[in-house]
Amino acid sequence: MIQRLDLLFQDTRVVGVNKPAGLAVQGGAGIDESLEDQLQQLARPGRKIRLVHRLDRDTSGVLIAAKTQPAAAFLSAAFADRAVHKTYLAVVCAGPPHPAEGEITAPLIKARGKIDVMKLAQPGEAGAQEALTRYRTVQVVTGAALLALEPVTGRMHQLRAHLASIGCPIAGDGKYGGLFRLGNVAIARLMLHAVRLDAPHPEGARLCIEAPLPEDFLRILAALGLDAPLMAQEAFAR
Repeated sequence: MIQRLDLLFQDTRVVGVNKPAGLAVQGGAGIDESLEDQLQQLARPGRKIRLVHRLDRDTSGVLIAAKTQPAAAFLSAAFADRAVHKTYLAVVCAGPPHPAEGEITAPLIKARGKIDVMKLAQPGEAGAQEALTRYRTVQVVTGAALLALEPVTGRMHQLRAHLASIGCPIAGDGKYGGLFRLGNVAIARLMLHAVRLDAPHPEGARLCIEAPLPEDFLRILAALGLDAPLMAQEAFAR
């Protein structure tokens, strides 16, 4: 059954939605329904809505798609040229990173024998991909921290692998060492949310879309003692 989309923005060229955690962006083996399927509800007869970027299945938050082929080409080029700025919020294990604000520049490569896990590449390793993540600590509690993240590049699992590499895996991320319990707070899913996307629009100017945090994310923040009302203001400060 096709679920109702959580629409954030729509015009004749672009659509923006707030993807729930647990929904795959594209179909495939073992996937009964995807966000791509749901987006076709918005297509005009004989047209197709096209994906121009992805979110991991367990990541929630803002995702944009194109309603025309020219818009898809324009937005795909904008992502390739790094003209799109993305902001994520993540709850990480083990407290804040050191330093509290900085960049992670470690190249990434697929782990041998695993089709969906990334690892840090060795110097000069064939197939390594440049990867750059900017991060900033928003708030800290015992054993956890809330981070604002900006992936400058868009590698598979980039945020997850980079944060794990500095000893701060994302809570609920079993693939990269994230815990499913912080103190006495159970973590039911990956605590990563794409909260803001700023992109050039095919018709000029820029498009900025924000996705509110889902209820399950807010409940876990409250249980950990992280201050939700201050998050957006802190995360977007530049």
